[in-house]
Amino acid sequence: MFGLMQERALLISNIIDFAALYHADTEVVSRRVEGDIHRANYAQIATRAKQVACALDAWGLAPSARVATLAWNGYRHFELYYGVSGSGRVLHTINPRLHPDQMAWIANHAEDEVLCFDMTFLPLIKAIAPKCSTIKHYVALCDANAIPADHGIANLIDYESWIAAQSAEAAGYRWPTFDENLASSLCYTSGTTGNPKGVLYSHRSTLLHAMASAAVDSIGISGKDCVLPVVPMFHVNAWGLPYLMPMVGAKIVFPGAALDGKSIYELFEAEKVTFSAGVPTVWQMLLAHMDANNLRLSTMRRTTIGGSACPPAMMDKFRDVYNVKVDHAWGMTEMSPLGTYGNLKVKHLAQDWPAQRAVLLKQGRAVFGVDMKIVDDAGVEQPRDGKAYGDLMVRGPWIVSEYFKGDGGRILDSEGYFATGDVATLDPDGYMQITDRSKDVIKSGGEWISSIDIENIAVAHPAVAMAACIGLPHPKWDERPILCVVKKPNVEVTAAAILAFYDGKTAKWQIPDDVQFVEAIPLGATGKIQKNKLREQFKDYKFE
Repeated sequence: MFGLMQERALLISNIIDFAALYHADTEVVSRRVEGDIHRANYAQIATRAKQVACALDAWGLAPSARVATLAWNGYRHFELYYGVSGSGRVLHTINPRLHPDQMAWIANHAEDEVLCFDMTFLPLIKAIAPKCSTIKHYVALCDANAIPADHGIANLIDYESWIAAQSAEAAGYRWPTFDENLASSLCYTSGTTGNPKGVLYSHRSTLLHAMASAAVDSIGISGKDCVLPVVPMFHVNAWGLPYLMPMVGAKIVFPGAALDGKSIYELFEAEKVTFSAGVPTVWQMLLAHMDANNLRLSTMRRTTIGGSACPPAMMDKFRDVYNVKVDHAWGMTEMSPLGTYGNLKVKHLAQDWPAQRAVLLKQGRAVFGVDMKIVDDAGVEQPRDGKAYGDLMVRGPWIVSEYFKGDGGRILDSEGYFATGDVATLDPDGYMQITDRSKDVIKSGGEWISSIDIENIAVAHPAVAMAACIGLPHPKWDERPILCVVKKPNVEVTAAAILAFYDGKTAKWQIPDDVQFVEAIPLGATGKIQKNKLREQFKDYKFE
C-alpha cells in the first residue's frame, strides 16, 4: 500500500519562489567589484533570476546546457544560481584560483556554452577564451559602462543589458517543471593529482542538502539571522548557503572580492551580521585585524569553520575574547558538501570548557541523511570507540555516485560507500575526527602521527602565523615529521623554542624532528595547504 500524499518535484526554483513570497523585503546586500554597496531584496532577486532564464531561452540553450560562472559572492552571481538551474540548465561554477590552463580544460570538459564573469577576471578571460572551444557567449557581470572598448572578447554582452531585454517576458514567466533528478549544478574537484573531476548535483540532492543544513543541530540559520558567506560561491556552491539562506529567509551580505580582515569586519558591523562561514585562513586575517586595532564584534555570534580543522587557539580566542561560538563542519565537493556538523549533546552541557572544547574540536556528528563508517586496509569496518582509526567512507542522497562523464570509473564499494580519502576515528556518540588525509598521515616506526595534531599545537605558539607538518623519509623510522613555519611579522623565534613548546602537549616520539622557517605555505585553490608541494620542496632534506 502506497501513501496518499501529493508528489511535487523538489526543484531549486521552489526556493526562490518561496523567498520572494514569504521574505519579499528581506535584504540581499552586496559589496560589488565596482567598490560600492548594492542593496536588493528577495522579490527583486527572484524577478531578475526569471530574466536570466528568459535570456537563456532567447539564446536557444537546450535543457541541461552548461552555463559557467567565474565570479565572486554577489547578487548577480546569486541570480544566476536560480536563473540557470531554475530554467533547467546546469550552473557550472569555476574556481578562479585554478591555473588558467586548468580552467580552460574544465570549461571544455564541461562543454560550457555560456561564461558569465566579474570584471575582475577580464584579463583571465582574455587568456583562456582562445582555448575554450565550446563557449558561444560571454556575459560580463556589470552594466555597459563598465566594459572597456578594447575588451577583445568576441560575443561579449554586459549582464544588465542582457537581462533587461527580457523584462516583458519575465513578467509572465513560470518556472518549468521537470524530473527532480535532473542535473542542477556542476563543480569540479581541485585536482591536486591529475585532472579535476566533475561532480554533478541534482535538484533533488540540492534541496535535501539544504533542508538537512537548516536543522538546528546542523548549520541551523533562520529568518532572524544576517548571514555573510565568506566561503566562495565558486567553491562547492558556497557550502550550500545560497540555497539555505533564501529557504529560511535570512538576510544576506555578500562580500565580493574583498576578503581581508578589515573589509569583512566593516561589513559585519555595518550590516549587523550574526552568522558567517569560511575557512580558517580568512578568520586568521579577521582576528589579526581586530587584535591590532582593539576591535570588538557587536552582533556576530556564530561561525562555521570548514575546509580544514580549526586550530584550538582560534576557537579559544573567538570564544573568550569575542564571544563568538565556533562550529566545526566537514564535507567535500563529492558530498555537496555537508557531511558532519559539530554541536554538543545534552550530556556535555554541564561539563567545563576544556571538556566541551575536546568534543567541539572534532569534526562533528553525521547529519541525518549521511551514513559513515571507517574501515581498515582490507575494508573491514572498525569499532566506533574513538580510538580505532581507518579510512572514512560515506553514502547518502547528496553524495556522488560517479564522476561526470564517468571519469575515475567505479568509485563506490559494494555497499554504495564512497571513499573520502580521509583517515578518521568515530566515537560512541558518533563524533568523527579527521586524523589526517590518507596521503598526509605520517607513518613512523609502525605508528601513525597525525599532522593535524602537530599543526594545532604549533599555531598556538604566539610567534607562529601558520604551520604545516609533513612526513619525510627517514633511514630508521620510515618517516619522521618536520614542521614548516611562517612566523608572525616582526617576531623572532628559534626552532628550538618551537620544539620546546611541544613538551607535555604530545608524546615525545610525535614531536617533530625539525622546524623549517618558510616565507609562505602553499595553498590550493580552496585554501587548503598543499602538502604535496611542501614534500617536493623538501625532497632533498637529510635528517641529522
